Amino acid sequence: MLMTGKETHRSAASARRRQFFAAVTSAGLFAAALLGAGDFGSQAAAQNTRPAPVPNRYQGAPGQPSSTARPNGSVVPAQQVPQNQIAPRPTGNAPAAQAPIRPNPTQLQVMAVVNGEQISQADLGRECLWRFGKEVLEGMVNRHLIAEACAEKQIVITTADIDGEIERIASKFGLPRDRWMQLLREERGYSEAQYKREIVWPMLALRKLSADQTEVTQEEMQKAFDSEFGPKVKALLIVHSDRKLIDQLHAHVAAKPETFREMSKQHSDDPGVASAYGVIPPIRRHLGDANLEQIAFSLKPGQISPVIQVADKYYILKCEEQIANRVISPEQMPLVDAKLRERLKEGKLRGVAANFFETMAKKATIVNIYNNPELAKQVPGAAATINGRPITTQQLTDECLSRYGHEVLEGEISRKVLGQELVKRKATITQSDLDAEIARAADMYGMQKPDGSPDVDRWLKQVTEQDKAPVELYVRDAVWPSVALKKIVGSQVVITEDDLQKAYEANYGERMEVLAIVLGDQRQAQKVWEMARNNPTDAFFASLAEQYSVEPSSRSNGGKVPPIQKHSGSPELEKTAFSLQAGTMSGIVALNDQFIILRCLGRTRPVAVDPQIARKELTKDLEEKKLRVKMSTEFDRLLRTSQIDNYVAGTSQSGREGMAPGAGKGPLQSSGVSPAGGPGAVRSLGGVTPTAGTMPRGPAPTKR
Repeated sequence: MLMTGKETHRSAASARRRQFFAAVTSAGLFAAALLGAGDFGSQAAAQNTRPAPVPNRYQGAPGQPSSTARPNGSVVPAQQVPQNQIAPRPTGNAPAAQAPIRPNPTQLQVMAVVNGEQISQADLGRECLWRFGKEVLEGMVNRHLIAEACAEKQIVITTADIDGEIERIASKFGLPRDRWMQLLREERGYSEAQYKREIVWPMLALRKLSADQTEVTQEEMQKAFDSEFGPKVKALLIVHSDRKLIDQLHAHVAAKPETFREMSKQHSDDPGVASAYGVIPPIRRHLGDANLEQIAFSLKPGQISPVIQVADKYYILKCEEQIANRVISPEQMPLVDAKLRERLKEGKLRGVAANFFETMAKKATIVNIYNNPELAKQVPGAAATINGRPITTQQLTDECLSRYGHEVLEGEISRKVLGQELVKRKATITQSDLDAEIARAADMYGMQKPDGSPDVDRWLKQVTEQDKAPVELYVRDAVWPSVALKKIVGSQVVITEDDLQKAYEANYGERMEVLAIVLGDQRQAQKVWEMARNNPTDAFFASLAEQYSVEPSSRSNGGKVPPIQKHSGSPELEKTAFSLQAGTMSGIVALNDQFIILRCLGRTRPVAVDPQIARKELTKDLEEKKLRVKMSTEFDRLLRTSQIDNYVAGTSQSGREGMAPGAGKGPLQSSGVSPAGGPGAVRSLGGVTPTAGTMPRGPAPTKR
């Protein structure tokens, strides 16, 4: 994926905190509903569709007509929520609002200047509206519906309520308020005002509106307690949708229980189960299928269950251990009770929120005008009306700019730099160039028709269905940048015999089957290594991995990890692994900040493959990888040597070649380029993701 400086910085942090923000807090429970999950399409007079792209959409700014003048008339200004019924009126002695960390894009006329060319607010507004207009409009409508319900029931949410909730959420994660708000800015792009308006206020309002529907019964509390602290079953799982095959597998593992893990790896049709050798989280009560839970809790350690049908799948369990219930002291019970009650209320609240929007949408008269040319002619400048009151197109654009402008601008800067370089080289991109790149991507990922030609239609369906984004957006944000970079750098790369030999060994050569223990502390690693040396068996090594390894896969699988191949990017680890014989153990291998101990199980056999076919596939793969590096290097150079003033981010760089890192005020950075991106690329916030960035590439897998 091609990323710009801000995306590069944020991607690393996002990877570290992804799980933390997956359930961002009780306030985050409503993010989906409030920012787009509400469906008012059935109330609209016409369908919600993206605007028809302009003829030169791939080389210019795609978009739609959008009024830049603010219309007169009675409106509900969604952008100015603190001053209207959609958010609380400040009461009491509220603290002064903090100064914004960065400018709001709606307050600037010029967003950025790239080598003397401006990106205006209108330009960026069209891009944001095109990408996010539909979901942002749904969020605005939902907030209006909540506001009307609150007005009807005379419910008021004060500034003190909101500040208190933010403090509560921050303390829940052991963070001071300012650190919590910083994380929200970095990971979700929320300013404090946006967070209050779009998340906290609606959540508090929905709580009050549904207070009588979220009461928790004693029976529900008991079930939650049993699920959380009651007995559990540590088990292995084989899952498949074919009853005939599952019966055969059941007969096999019943006769040879020691093969259960391997059978799950080879045959489970759930990739998560197969890749973990059948290891699943402990089974708890009241969380899933009641019949499966009953059978699981009836098994003795080492016992195999009968075949269990759940929906259209068939399961086989092997009990590893019956885990006793956890004892809670009387001193801890009040805190445990409070947390369980809060969790149950939040769960009920999710259901209530969904029903609320459905009910309110039926009561209200909602007309969705956005992107409907006929309705737009009748109500110019309006994106939607709610009970006759309009949300204007300008308000919707402002909301999109405020929410996504910072990120989308990074992509527009990248696109501007590429476009300027094409002009400098007198290169143009034609429709046939774009079509050829899409066909190349389809072929690269194995999507061919029976005659061997690329199946473009199937590829486009797959690459866009994840985010329900239009093909035009995929072409603009993924295909066009790939073609542009290839025009700039040329598509010729040199593949040597040494490259081919290493690739052959990596993909088809022998690999080392090992058990691994990964530790984060050298002193601990030395102690574990000593224990393993004193009891040199596979079983004891596996038990040490389950007890001490800090790497989740090796810990849950008794040290079992994927076979180590040559030329995988860890020379020291490969050298150590390939020096071992079956039944021997390595020393401690220091790799980055981890310490690894290996125990050799043996070597796999090289894969038998036709040399000519292998050479063809490997050449294609190597050309792609080398071209990727070439494109990435050139893109980095173009960004580095461009004069870029980003007024939204408050950064500037002179564009002088050879400028020392850090010189100037926050020079932009970039990251690697993956030509011709895959699923997920079409909704990159930055708006530039060359076409093959998110799907694995390599020769077709062969069973070993």
